Amino acid sequence: MAEPSVETATGSTPDPVLHAPRRGSFVYFDLDEDAKARSLFQILREDGTADDAGVAGFDRALTRRLHEGMLTIRVTDARMMALQRQGRIGFYGEALGQEAAVVGSAAASRPDDWIVPALREAGVGLFRGMTLESYIAQIFGNALDPTKGRQMPCHPIDRANHYVVMSSCIATQIPHAVGVAMAMKALGDRDRCAFGYMGDGATSEGDFHVAMNFAGVFHAPVVLICQNNQWAISTPGVHQTAAETIALKGLGYGLESLRADGNDVLAVYEVCRYAADKARRGGGATFIELLTYRVSAHSSSDDPTRYRDEAVTEVWRRQRDPLHRLRVFMEARGWLEPGEHDALAAALEARVRDVIATVEAAGPPAVDTLIEDVYEQPTWRQREQLAALRAADGDPHDH
Repeated sequence: MAEPSVETATGSTPDPVLHAPRRGSFVYFDLDEDAKARSLFQILREDGTADDAGVAGFDRALTRRLHEGMLTIRVTDARMMALQRQGRIGFYGEALGQEAAVVGSAAASRPDDWIVPALREAGVGLFRGMTLESYIAQIFGNALDPTKGRQMPCHPIDRANHYVVMSSCIATQIPHAVGVAMAMKALGDRDRCAFGYMGDGATSEGDFHVAMNFAGVFHAPVVLICQNNQWAISTPGVHQTAAETIALKGLGYGLESLRADGNDVLAVYEVCRYAADKARRGGGATFIELLTYRVSAHSSSDDPTRYRDEAVTEVWRRQRDPLHRLRVFMEARGWLEPGEHDALAAALEARVRDVIATVEAAGPPAVDTLIEDVYEQPTWRQREQLAALRAADGDPHDH
């Protein structure tokens, strides 16, 4: 197969990449609604270069946070996939190649915003303050797991940082995100919004259309983000929709619809910040398509070589790697010293290994947790069943 252009999501050829700045902002945001949904906003080119005016709003501190957040995801994902292959955890789904979409959007959020994720947004939680201990414990499902072992792996939750547990049922989380935003509006909350994530496959579900309609009609303060990684498990974008871009789907619901290079973390940050600022000042909802690519398998249970041309995957892996793109940019500006990337990766690897050692040593959740959080107070029947379970296990507490 010939080397693909950046536009491979639906087999269409939308308008070209736009990255020209103007008067401290970007030409892209001045386009008409249809043009914004068809074009592709970009700040960092694939080779890591950028126009000086385009990166004028970014500094060393912010880009270093973005870099560390992306690298944290990559290192953690690689280690967790290794654990799954060793049989130490049962399942994992990584975000390899999508780190810019995850971290760029996370950086545009504020601590009081709510995050309603899909499958590959655990890095949003980590960026906002979820601890590695909590995240990895959830994957093991043991006594340190905040969800008490009740969820399959990759369903973390972090109430303190407003990160909601994701649902395995595709697209059901999108109405939840809109509902959270509508509740904020009803309560009179100002300067807050909700971030709702989805994959390209979710835009083929009914829940997507329900949520988009409510977001538009009720002017909800929500940023709806589609990580278009071009594969809904084994279904390619060309079989998902006849629309030229996924962003175009938002226009019919009255939503401003933006489209950005999801492998350019600076572009992702800029479009998500634009949408979040608009929502916080009462401007309503925005739908964002982040064009990226699922370099890895759908999950540890998947073999993508059975349904896609991995030569295309290699182009995205080697030429469009979002982490490499940012690293080149930062090193050229002196914001990342030679060798610093590798040193940070090694430090993060050591940190992840230490956390795994601690978490893996924990025992299973306490038996009593089986009847917690079901009712405000356990019923007599639950207590009876718990006593029977303890007796069957020879628990001395029931004798």
